[in-house]
Amino acid sequence: MVSSSPIRNSSALAAERVADLFRAHGWQVDLEPDGRPLKPDLIAAKGSLRYAIELKCAGEGRSDRALAMLSQAILQARRHAEGLSMRPLAVLHIPHAASSLYKKVEQFHRDYAADIAIGLISEAGGSLFIGKGLEALNVEPPFSSNREKLAKPRKAWDLFSDLNQWMLKVLLAPEIPANLLTAPRGEYRGGSELASAAQVSAMSASRFVRRLQEEGFLDDSGRALRLVRRRELFRRWQSAAMRSSPELPMSFLIPGGARQLNKVVSRLEACVGVFAAADMLGIGHVSGVAPYLYVRRLRPPSEDSWPGLVPSPPGEPPQVILRQANAPESLFRGAVQVEGMPVSDVLQIWLDASAHPSRGAEQASLLRSKMLSDVLGDDE
Repeated sequence: MVSSSPIRNSSALAAERVADLFRAHGWQVDLEPDGRPLKPDLIAAKGSLRYAIELKCAGEGRSDRALAMLSQAILQARRHAEGLSMRPLAVLHIPHAASSLYKKVEQFHRDYAADIAIGLISEAGGSLFIGKGLEALNVEPPFSSNREKLAKPRKAWDLFSDLNQWMLKVLLAPEIPANLLTAPRGEYRGGSELASAAQVSAMSASRFVRRLQEEGFLDDSGRALRLVRRRELFRRWQSAAMRSSPELPMSFLIPGGARQLNKVVSRLEACVGVFAAADMLGIGHVSGVAPYLYVRRLRPPSEDSWPGLVPSPPGEPPQVILRQANAPESLFRGAVQVEGMPVSDVLQIWLDASAHPSRGAEQASLLRSKMLSDVLGDDE
């Protein structure tokens, strides 16, 4: 009796696991077990998409070995796909993948193989796929901790996390003038294209797209992703933005108004926000409020923590209000440059004004009616 090779058995099990994952999402999968030269390990088809899949199995999660095997799979998948007029897909199967490996695989793909689809599947749970039509195959790695033997239920994934707010701005950017929002402007057919444009991880974009689909806020039936049910979407975005933020009332160390404001902003890596930002963009409505400066992290005032500023004396109105940004990536990435200073984009101003207790509703209402009626309007 001839015994089966453990390596062969491991590869066969991995192939079945990959096939099951694809089939669970509506793909037709053909296994190619005969091992003939220049034949892919699997062929997956769905609609007009056809992938020639080269599968490699790594015995451990070391990134150097994993990336070497993925590189080999990429070369072979490309060769198989050329002979079959299909898209190439290189997949690496691994017993356990640390979060750092997912990041390294994504970076490797961006740097060396952006034109080919790739996949990483962990036997312990979790998968990452980058390629057209593959976003639904991404699965979050299971929660684990050596300190906790019992699994705890995870919190519901936040639709309005920092990076998700930024990706919403990217999806909306084609409808907003470039002088009111800094963001790439294009059409995106799926999470991988959105991830590339927004400069976020493929996993983050895939989770975001999937959540929008689950909530009914995304129409992906056309050639590009399109936001729908916008009144409800923006109502919830407004609610999420109403979290309180730490603030510090400050005054200029040297009097000088706008000139000193410019110097302070450049020293602090800050962003002008709310009413002052609206004024600088030419869409202001509220006056007499001290300018807000958003910073990534608010530290207690000290001699060198906030150059050019000092705490406002008790009983005197502040000249500047420092505020910690709740969504710093979204705020700073979307900011536009005015007079050499980063200024909040129009969507950010609308969100922040909506949550402001002093005449914020007036400013938000003006922005909605004058600048954002089509963007925020009820489209269904």
